Order: sequence, then structure tokens, then C-alpha cells
Amino acid sequence: MALTLYNTFNRRKERFEALAPPRVTMYVCGPTVYSYPHIGNARPAVVFDVLARLLRRTFDLEYARNITDVDDKINAAAQEQGVDIGEITEHFAHVYAEDMRALGVAPPDMEPRVTEHMDDIIRLIGELVDKGNAYEAEGHVLFSVPSFAAYGGLSNRSRHEMLAGARVEVAPYKQDPGDFVLWKPSDATTVGWDSPWGRGRPGWHIECSAMARAKLDRSIDIHGGGQDLIFPHHENEIAQSTCANDAQYARYWVHNGFVNMETEKMSKSLGNVLLVRDLLKTAPGEAIRLGLLSAHYRQPLNWTEQLLREAKKRLDGFYGVLLAAELGPAAGSTAEVPAEVIAALEDDINTPQALTALSALARQANRASDSDKGELRRLAALLRAGGVMLGLLKQNPEDWFKRGPTAPLNPDDAKPAMEDSVIDALLAERERHRQERDFEAADRIREQLEAHGIVIEDGPGGASWRRK
Repeated sequence: MALTLYNTFNRRKERFEALAPPRVTMYVCGPTVYSYPHIGNARPAVVFDVLARLLRRTFDLEYARNITDVDDKINAAAQEQGVDIGEITEHFAHVYAEDMRALGVAPPDMEPRVTEHMDDIIRLIGELVDKGNAYEAEGHVLFSVPSFAAYGGLSNRSRHEMLAGARVEVAPYKQDPGDFVLWKPSDATTVGWDSPWGRGRPGWHIECSAMARAKLDRSIDIHGGGQDLIFPHHENEIAQSTCANDAQYARYWVHNGFVNMETEKMSKSLGNVLLVRDLLKTAPGEAIRLGLLSAHYRQPLNWTEQLLREAKKRLDGFYGVLLAAELGPAAGSTAEVPAEVIAALEDDINTPQALTALSALARQANRASDSDKGELRRLAALLRAGGVMLGLLKQNPEDWFKRGPTAPLNPDDAKPAMEDSVIDALLAERERHRQERDFEAADRIREQLEAHGIVIEDGPGGASWRRK
């Protein structure tokens, strides 16, 4: 395998070498489950799903993506609604899983929850205290940043920038302004666990260090997440884990870029947060996934309606090839993934280049469709295999076109208008069936089009269509 990844820690692309092949360990920071996931939350899930698919071709991957199910935002929501935090977290963990499944994201091998690893968290904090890297103060336990000389290596920031970026609380119990909380006290109205330092709950950063060690190892191959986590979250993870484990925490740090709304940063304060659940009411999950893969994962992605329209149109073209080649669903496909697709993905997960390779295959298949059915099927099988590598093109093409250009979350919703490119592809397929005297198949396509309000008119010059 010739995989290269951009390592944020070293700020360059590096050839991937597993610590203990064929085993590879990957930990990705997952959701804090207190609200509906937005398109920005979906990007890392999709990006690292593609990387996981690629790694599984060569290695025995162990992939963990955590769920943060105790957090001050969760506590606030539970108190506001007068319910236990478990009611909030169970609901939104289910929502997250459901929405990611709609985007074709496979579940990770392990999905640890903070509340299930409290003993591991308390044990890790105790080790840091014993080693002199952490100290207790007024019911809190804090990590001593000056005790770790390499602090700041991941984010490459000055001490002034780090203090400003962390929005540190200047508390009297801190020995140094940059010290961060590992454990904090809980009052009678706040969820908490017993510990050597009193009843309390963990700080945000310690949880991932504890769960990565418990589920994977003291030193892991790949740690991933969004660019916003580089500092302070991942910087603090490195400090904690390196000191506690006496080992390099992660060999490769991989971070995806932000999702912007029409070039403007998405944020709740601006009121431009786009929920995955709302998007799924207007577009197939597969089109949303392709949209997320249309830009290189390290670059900002400008999410627009035009981007989504182009993603749907591109999938129409791909599925049109599969339909012409009479390929059913992806199950049982034995074709090799095209070398061009693998080469693109091994070059730092270059999904735009991989999609370009799929488009080139689709063009070749379209040229072969009338003259060489065998070549058409061969190219279509390659297209399908390459698409599946990206988590795309798994459906029966007939089902893709039946659902039209949008996929309502509620199947009882009114059928959306079918796009012109879809109608043209189906009409071409109907004509092919008529030439082969398979009139039953041709009639099924006519009925499908009529169900979407499309009238077919056969004439001496061939078939034409119009909307009712």
C-alpha cells in the first residue's frame, strides 16, 4: 500500500507506515449528543469512513469513534427539560446514527461512550497526579501545562496564541493560566461520579485519551477529527496521553476542513446551521455524501444548493451507465476497484481526483453503450466498484431513478419533480428495450415516467416527452 497522509503534527504529507502491521488503530472524535447533527458534523464522519474503507483493503483496522454523553451542554439541556441526561443522549445518539446511516457511513468497530469509561478516566487522571503532571485544587484536578515541554507542537502556536485560543478561565486555583481541567466538582443538581477528589465529572479533553487507550492502545496509528479540534482539544490529548503512557500518543494526525454556507462560516450565532435531517428531506443521502466528497477533505467546503444539484446530476449519470449495463444492486459485485481510484485515495484521500476517475469511466461506458455491450458491462462494473469504494453507487439503478432527484425523509411525502437528465436516461433505456423487443420492460419505464407526471409521445422520429 502506497498511502500518504497529511500529518498535521509535522505539517507535511507522509507515507503511512503502521505501528504493528497488519493491525492499524484509528480513533476519531465523534459527536457530543445533545442536538441534531449538522452538515459540518457529517463531514468528518464521511471522510474517515472513506479512509476506513481504504485501510481495510490492506490492514486489520480497529476503528473507534467516541460518543460524548456527558457535557455541560447536555447537563443544561437535561435540567431545562427536567429529565435525566440519559434521555437526551440516547435520543440524539440514535438520531446521529440514523442520519449518518442515511449518508452511507458504516458504523465504526467501536463506539465508546464517556459514561461507560468513567473508571478509565479516573485511573488516567490518578496516574497524571502521581507523576506530577496534574494537581488537585479546590475540588478540581488540573493538568500542569509547564510539566510537558512539548506542549504546542501540534497547533504550532505561541503561548500567547494558545492562551487566547483556549479562552482560558483565569481561576485562582490554577498554578499556571494555561493549565486545563481534568476533573471538576459537581453540585447536587449536576450529574457526577465519586472519585478520589470528590464527586464530580471529567473535563472534555481527558475523555478521549482514556477511551483511546482503553479501546485501542497506549500508542495509536491515526487520530482524526475536524480542524476545529486541533487546539485545544487534540493539543491537550497529546499532553495527557504522552505523559501518562510514556509513549507517542498518535503517529498521524488527520484533520478535515470546515464546511461553510455559501462561503460564510457556519455557526449558530449567524443562524446558518444546516441540519443533516433537513437536507435529507430535499436530497438523497448519497447525493449529500458525494457533495461532501467533492472537495479535498483538508480544504474548506462551500456548501451551496448548486453543489448539491451537481452532485445529484453526477449520480444520475453514473446510475444511467449502470442502468444501461443492466447492473443490479452492488451486493455480490466482484470487479476490482479501478487503479486510478485507489491511486487518488492513497494520495492523501484525494476524493475529487477519485470522482474524476469515475467520470472518465462513465464517459467511456457511454461511448461503448451502442456498439459493444460486453465492454459496456465491463466499464460499468469498474464504475460500480470505484463508487462503492467511496460509499456510492450501491443501489439498484432502477431504484435510484424511481426515487427521483430528491429523497423525502417521510416516504409518504409528495413525489418530487423528476429532473430532465433523469427522464432522458430513462427514455433512452426504454428505447433500447423496445429495440430488443422487451416490451414488458419498456412498458414498466413508461409507467414509471407517467407516475411522475411525464407523458411519452412516440412518433416517426422517435419518442419525445412532456410534463403534464
